[in-house]
Amino acid sequence: MMSYNNTTTITHFFILGFPGLEPQYYGPVSALLFLVYLAIAVGNIFILVFVSREQCLHKPSYLIFCHLALNDLLFGTTTLPKIISKYWFDDSIISFYGCFVQMYFVHFLGASHSFILMVMALDRFIAICAPLRYASFVTNSTVSALCGISWFVPSSWMVASVLHALTLPFCNANIIIQCFCDHISISKLACGSSYDVEILAFGMAMFTLMGPLVFIIFSYFAIIVAVMKMSLSEGRIKALSTCAPQLLITFLFYMPRVFVYLANITGFTFSLPVKIVIVMLYSLIPAAVNPIIYCLKTKDIKECLKKRFLSAKLISPQNHNKT
Repeated sequence: MMSYNNTTTITHFFILGFPGLEPQYYGPVSALLFLVYLAIAVGNIFILVFVSREQCLHKPSYLIFCHLALNDLLFGTTTLPKIISKYWFDDSIISFYGCFVQMYFVHFLGASHSFILMVMALDRFIAICAPLRYASFVTNSTVSALCGISWFVPSSWMVASVLHALTLPFCNANIIIQCFCDHISISKLACGSSYDVEILAFGMAMFTLMGPLVFIIFSYFAIIVAVMKMSLSEGRIKALSTCAPQLLITFLFYMPRVFVYLANITGFTFSLPVKIVIVMLYSLIPAAVNPIIYCLKTKDIKECLKKRFLSAKLISPQNHNKT
């Protein structure tokens, strides 16, 4: 299957998962990962269906939530089934090109998520700082176009990144020391120099993650300044409450990544198992938690849910009496 020359000869990779995990914990870990995937799937599908069915939620802000929910659903579906299969069915093999396809979607979805968060920050920036122009500037069609660009632009960049990585020769090691195929894990296995590929990937990561983050920080800083200038305290609280879900979602996505990045700069290192657990946590926990934030921290969604719940309670006794 493998030879030790300078050409690509391997046909598949092995997903290692969590290094050092004892076999007796495979069952509980696979069950936990399955529950996480179930939470991601049920929560985000619920948001997509609920917002699409409720006419009162057909607004730009909730359209952005739908794009984030779709992104989270796709990311969980891209990353979790294979690692669940490894621990549940002892199936750790992924084909050579299948690994690159997974790598493409991992980085494409991460980048598009970052750009959609930037659209969300722009939405709140205009709503708070230019409220009189919000209705004319921010429409469903405008948000759809911006979110469409957020999906399209990273998709083209990531094709170039994957094709560049495919030029590397793979002739010996084929164990992915991670729970899914990502650029760093794959490029480390190349038997030739991967410096150029790693530099390109690092540059793309900085642009797709740090670029939107700079805009998001500027937007929310401007929002805070605008809110502080409001004369009425009630107006301040109301304005900040409309930004609370967006701030929480952005915090969950960026802060762990920034923490890991700063830790690397300052020389603080993690053991390999801890690093993989951290990557899994900041990759998947936001996807599972975001639907709860949408429902509990967004006024319109809470009101729609209450109406649905109350109407269901009223209908239920009537049906019971009829029988």
